[in-house]
Amino acid sequence: MKEPENTGVTPPSQNRIYSQAVRQSPEFMSFQVDFAVCLKELKNYCGTILAGNFISPDELVEKAASMIRPGQTTIDFFDMLHNMRHVDDSIYVHSLNVALITRMIGKWLKLSAPDMQILTLCGLLHDIGKSLIPDDLLNKQERLTDEEYDLLCQHAQFGYDLLRPLPLDPRVKNAALMHHERCDGSGYPAKSTTDAIDDFAQIIAIADVYDAMTAARAYRAPLCPFQVISEFEKDGLSKYKPKFILTFLERIASAYQNNHILLSDGRAANIVLLNRQHLSRPLVQLDTGECIDLAKCDLSIASLI
Repeated sequence: MKEPENTGVTPPSQNRIYSQAVRQSPEFMSFQVDFAVCLKELKNYCGTILAGNFISPDELVEKAASMIRPGQTTIDFFDMLHNMRHVDDSIYVHSLNVALITRMIGKWLKLSAPDMQILTLCGLLHDIGKSLIPDDLLNKQERLTDEEYDLLCQHAQFGYDLLRPLPLDPRVKNAALMHHERCDGSGYPAKSTTDAIDDFAQIIAIADVYDAMTAARAYRAPLCPFQVISEFEKDGLSKYKPKFILTFLERIASAYQNNHILLSDGRAANIVLLNRQHLSRPLVQLDTGECIDLAKCDLSIASLI
């Protein structure tokens, strides 16, 4: 899936109002500390692999797993994750984000406890191959040349090659190799299709794209959840396994039902009813009491407020 074009409709001031309330909560402050600790451990762990050594990943996985609190709601979890964006968006921050999002997806899919641990490790190590890509290429904000793009795409193979000799579950190695593959054959490095792509790699792919879309880019502000859902709806069913992508999108959309939002024309509203056929375009009620079915008009959700 390509990055969406800059629509210019996300009002930063409204996003700040919503984010400020999240960041002032005691729960977020605790999450922030745990995130920093886990991030340091992830960097150290990847450093041992890059140095040609191996230690058990169990302690790292447990640390990441503990960041999703028992009884924590979906909206609380994603709000806290989105508000960690002030941390440098490095390989390791992204990898920790993906691991946490992926673990939440695994929870929704009712995976077994051992599979949840493996899936979390898949997220933590899926981008380790980027450690072998030059920093100036990873951080380049201008359009990449064809040669630069080809080199960047090699990170999947680089990651697999780093993990291949290690005593890790094969699904962890496959996630590093296949997280950019797509069910319709449009991905890389092998242009594999549905049956050839590891299920855990397919789950990682969804979390990987979601985290990228909700991060700020030089050419756009971070996208709100409903803008991301809209992008996934455009081609998600052809690129991702329906069981995984539909579960993800339905859970994200449901989490924000009844939330206060800002429409693309600047009016405020509440989400009152999801449209199962078009999750990004629910029925909303304006502050005046008027209801609008976004599936039947050109308006869209621009931000959370």
